[in-house]
Amino acid sequence: MEQDQQQNQPIRVKLPKGEEVIGIIEQRLGGNRMSINCTDKVIRNCRVPGRLRRKLWLRPGDVVIVQPWEFDKEKGDVIFKYNPTQVQWLKKKGYLKTEDNEF
Repeated sequence: MEQDQQQNQPIRVKLPKGEEVIGIIEQRLGGNRMSINCTDKVIRNCRVPGRLRRKLWLRPGDVVIVQPWEFDKEKGDVIFKYNPTQVQWLKKKGYLKTEDNEF
């Protein structure tokens, strides 16, 4: 009965604002840096800011919001991580493209 109530609840999902973009973590590079494939077709070298370092635990395949740097658009900061329910909602609404060619 609790599951029925949870499924009827509206899902609140944080969407990118301004220059922020959605990305998928491709690879951890060490030293708090990672390679992220963003939805604007740019692969960025991103880091987690110090204020979020202990709050965000990130792995390859996680969907995140990236804030590109003002002076170098090839780099950015990870500011938010989506949970699996939010990722499903993003795919359903078309914000995140599903890849059918996975092996």
